[in-house]
Amino acid sequence: MAVRKFRPTTSTMRATKLEDRSMLSKSRGPKTLTQSKKKINGRNNQGKITVRHRGGGKKRRTRLIDFKRDKFEVPAKVLSFHFDPNRSAHLALLQYADGEKRYIIAPKGLEIGSEVVSAEKTDVVIGNSMKLKNIPSGTEVHCVEINPGKGAALARSAGQIMIVQGLDSTGKYAQVKMSSGEIRLIHADCMATIGQVGNEDKMNVKLGKAGRARNLGLRPEVRGMVMHPAQHPHGGGEGKGVIGGPAKDKWGNRVGTRTRSNKRTEKYIIKRRRSKQRKFAKK
Repeated sequence: MAVRKFRPTTSTMRATKLEDRSMLSKSRGPKTLTQSKKKINGRNNQGKITVRHRGGGKKRRTRLIDFKRDKFEVPAKVLSFHFDPNRSAHLALLQYADGEKRYIIAPKGLEIGSEVVSAEKTDVVIGNSMKLKNIPSGTEVHCVEINPGKGAALARSAGQIMIVQGLDSTGKYAQVKMSSGEIRLIHADCMATIGQVGNEDKMNVKLGKAGRARNLGLRPEVRGMVMHPAQHPHGGGEGKGVIGGPAKDKWGNRVGTRTRSNKRTEKYIIKRRRSKQRKFAKK
């Protein structure tokens, strides 16, 4: 996957780098594999904003993706690749031998006409899906389940990859290394798909102008320094003020403070992506 560059006929076009979607199908795909999507604009079920700077944007339909890969021992052929406005990765449309069609996350290297299969144990081929306990050590995987049968939850975005490092001493869990460097235990009966998620150049995309961001449902952000002191710890002051102390977020936490607190899953983490506690220098 590559990005498109444009002639710098305007200042906007000079900085613009967009996805090259020439290899994707021009059709919208089967409508039976989509459903209407309601906008939530970063709000929870109580209507309170939990994710800021979200809202507006183009209307979208949700693509129904087969994250479980539970159609075992039935070979499927790749018909085409499609764009999904709801995620960074592209989709591959499969047609199974019995005629059923399903979407999956398109891995890097998968081609139209390729045959993939999902089983408890199968060949280590890009696009095939099987249980972690049957995947050889050192194999690159994506779309990994956390709980058996619940569907893929890890490594689903563009360019993501995980590496299987083998089973633990009990044989019940598999050690998997994430792209962040974290190594954790995942139940050996969880399904995983061979290969790396495609569209790995997504990280190099530059929208070039605010209008494209608004079409994606991203709203403007405001610096804390220009806010009222009641709205942000950096706010207030005369003229162009200074922060006056360590940088903080809107809720008063020091920038860099870790907010993860999930004791239930602590035992599954073998190696963290960074030290557990960051110590700030006292001034």
